[in-house]
Amino acid sequence: MTTSYLPYEPQQQILLPHAWQEWLPEGHLAYYISDTIDSLDLSSFHAKYAKGGPGNQPFHPAMIVKVLIYGYATGVFSSRTMARKLHEDVAFRVLAAGNYPAHRTICDFRALHLKELSNLFVQVVKLAKECGLVKLGTVSVDGTKLKANASRHKAMSYERMNKAELELKAQIDALMAKAKATDEAEKNEPELDIPAEISRRETRLAVIRAARERLEERQRQADTARGRSVEDETPPGDGEPPKNKSRFKNKFGEPKPDAQENFTDPESRIMKHSGGNFDYSYNAQAAIDDTAHIIIGAELGNNANDYGQLPAVLEAVKRNVGSDPIQVLADAGYCSEAVFEHLRDHPAELIVAVGREGKKQVMINPETRPMCAAMAEKFKAAETQDAYRKRKWLSEPPNAWIKSVLGFRQFSMRGLVKAQAEWKLVCTALNLRRMAKIMIA
Repeated sequence: MTTSYLPYEPQQQILLPHAWQEWLPEGHLAYYISDTIDSLDLSSFHAKYAKGGPGNQPFHPAMIVKVLIYGYATGVFSSRTMARKLHEDVAFRVLAAGNYPAHRTICDFRALHLKELSNLFVQVVKLAKECGLVKLGTVSVDGTKLKANASRHKAMSYERMNKAELELKAQIDALMAKAKATDEAEKNEPELDIPAEISRRETRLAVIRAARERLEERQRQADTARGRSVEDETPPGDGEPPKNKSRFKNKFGEPKPDAQENFTDPESRIMKHSGGNFDYSYNAQAAIDDTAHIIIGAELGNNANDYGQLPAVLEAVKRNVGSDPIQVLADAGYCSEAVFEHLRDHPAELIVAVGREGKKQVMINPETRPMCAAMAEKFKAAETQDAYRKRKWLSEPPNAWIKSVLGFRQFSMRGLVKAQAEWKLVCTALNLRRMAKIMIA
């Protein structure tokens, strides 16, 4: 007796389901994202197409927003991959509903609607609050380093910039002299497009000079913040006896020789990652509510440390949700006398570590750093320590989900403003994924 199998006819033509809602199982993430986006206010997206006529019919903004957010929620960040998924992946096809925008269309849409995509993050946070998933009891703030879309090989140190400028100037002068040579002399020389060579070197020289000026301006701002001024004493020149011993090694506004500037993304900065490696990165900040691990504040900066980030994140939380949290937790990276002074009248209770766990207790002079000393004294109480223990299971999981579950470790867009919008897009996708898990379960 032969074995009886269920029918299997690969060549048999069948009709697809009549409704897109029948293509995926009930409760699928794509359905939740689609329904949520339909409930949000997308008028700002439509406003940019209000003047378009029938000869210029763009794809529907809601469709591309759904594709973008679902892509980020499932670890697809490349516009080329999204365009391919629209043909190969059932969930993407359901969201696009028979539309197949090219990768350039998706990429241009993301770049065109930076502000609108950032505002979606706020709308999703408010929706989470209405669903009871955000209660602003305890909020934990933490930062994580994410690689910028910048090449290590497209960078140059300040010392090398000065040398390259001199070399390029010499090459340009030599080419200019060569161009003035007589026609008879040029006949014996190998063919060389001198004007093109001069233009190429002048362009390169302008790029290096602009990068050097950005480094110097950044150093001037840093020196000013440290209390220096142009009148400060600088080290004497060669052969000159020092008049007074200076505590500064470099002149005002002069960067260190190894200070670097990147040409592909000048606004990114070299930062140390948890594995010990250094790379051009941005510092992403997230405030997480303790009710359902919803990110209610998402900010981005190019400062490697977390000093000074706390006030901006708390302002974003109030702006996004409409009120302040009751309690704020943060690790030792946010401990700063200036920050504590700035947040002196903030309604939330601040619990900020003054030293790293497992390390030797930091001695704080109450005369020079009275507010830090007061925080250290506060940490001696058992209730403060119990509250601070919640920080790890509040802040660490979302950062791990973003990097290890979604797989987002590097920005696709360049520049601080664009990277900020992409960071909020990532947080929006993670929030919707988290909300779908809780609401559908």
